[in-house]
Amino acid sequence: MSILLLGKDGQVGWQLQRSLAPHGPVITCGHADCDLTDLDRLRLLVRQIGPSVIVNAAAYTAVDRAEAEPELAMRINGEAPGVLGQEAARLGALLVHYSTDYVFDGTKQAPYVESDPTGPLGVYGRSKLAGEEAIRAAGCKSVIFRTSWVFGARGGNFVKTILRLAREKRTLNVVGDQVGSPTPAALIATVTGIVLAMLRQGHAMNRETQRRYNLCCGRPVSWHQFAHAIVDLAGAMPGFDLCLKPEAIIAIPSSEYPTAAARPANSRLDCGRLEKEFGLRMPDWQPYLVRMLQLLALKQNGF
Repeated sequence: MSILLLGKDGQVGWQLQRSLAPHGPVITCGHADCDLTDLDRLRLLVRQIGPSVIVNAAAYTAVDRAEAEPELAMRINGEAPGVLGQEAARLGALLVHYSTDYVFDGTKQAPYVESDPTGPLGVYGRSKLAGEEAIRAAGCKSVIFRTSWVFGARGGNFVKTILRLAREKRTLNVVGDQVGSPTPAALIATVTGIVLAMLRQGHAMNRETQRRYNLCCGRPVSWHQFAHAIVDLAGAMPGFDLCLKPEAIIAIPSSEYPTAAARPANSRLDCGRLEKEFGLRMPDWQPYLVRMLQLLALKQNGF
């Protein structure tokens, strides 16, 4: 079974190179190999490789900048997945794609399930939802994972931003009224590998050819609570020279931290369907955060 992985250099794509390797030869592509704004080149690439599985971990992820670049965001997040879906259908291949909690408006009081009505608040969310819809319209075999608040040792993310600010500031305001589940890129990659293996072996309960699952860690927190945990854990480790103490992180409402793109207040995702169908249990995010901080500390010390 041959696998085409797009977005090899991103947080999730980097981890997927490890988790996909046991399933067969993996052909990896980054932006330099395949620009997703060039849809004709993307289509040609898939036809030249002819993979059994396409894993699309490439995306436009600049949530605020997307408000000023709607056409670019839609081309990468909305149109390119549709092309991949069409080519997967032509080949009889499986397409694995990653979406986001931002497809919801965040007004639901409980965690979102896959069948809940969508209502993205900004360009980024609308472009990701358009990608989901384009894949389903293509009629290919597909698995779409909706995830949230991704972090990892590679690439930019909230954890690295907080660590940088913690070296520079003695007080910090962080939004406390947006809640979601921080999700390590390593977990996303591991679950992808497990799901792919079980689908190949025919062990999954669900026989649908087009599947959509929520995939995130099991303990929701606010951005403020997550920032507090980051600084608390990093401050107790050698290798981090932080000015900021956890108690100096102040929770503020979203109204006091305006951004170009609105964020959903509730980004909690119910992963019950994924857990039931594949015999999984979504873990807590903290052990993954500890491991990430340990890796960053080693890197800073030259290891």
